[in-house]
Amino acid sequence: MTENKRAIDRTPVTSEILGNVTVLQPMTILNLSEAGLQIETPYKLQNDSLHDFRLSLGERSVVVKGRVVYCQVSELHEGSVIYRSGVEFAAISAHALAAVREFVAVHNAPPSGVIDGEIS
Repeated sequence: MTENKRAIDRTPVTSEILGNVTVLQPMTILNLSEAGLQIETPYKLQNDSLHDFRLSLGERSVVVKGRVVYCQVSELHEGSVIYRSGVEFAAISAHALAAVREFVAVHNAPPSGVIDGEIS
């Protein structure tokens, strides 16, 4: 018999206890604003569910809590499905909001170096 090496004994569960686990999964961000984002995933997200979303915004990485507003089939491929979901931010820190605003401002700016011209 193996020796119990735990500092604190665990209590056997005699009734059902349910729980959830958070697992980081990849997503493709289609668009982004300070209010939310639209994403594509190879898995379905439950409407009205809350999730933490890790966003890599250039040099900055932030985590925001968002609520799934809708999730629908976007594409069907042989043997796979792509889901498109709309997410509204439910809780966003000042730091994360500043990062999102900066990222959106930079990516919405017209291309630099463009000048007016004519072709004759």
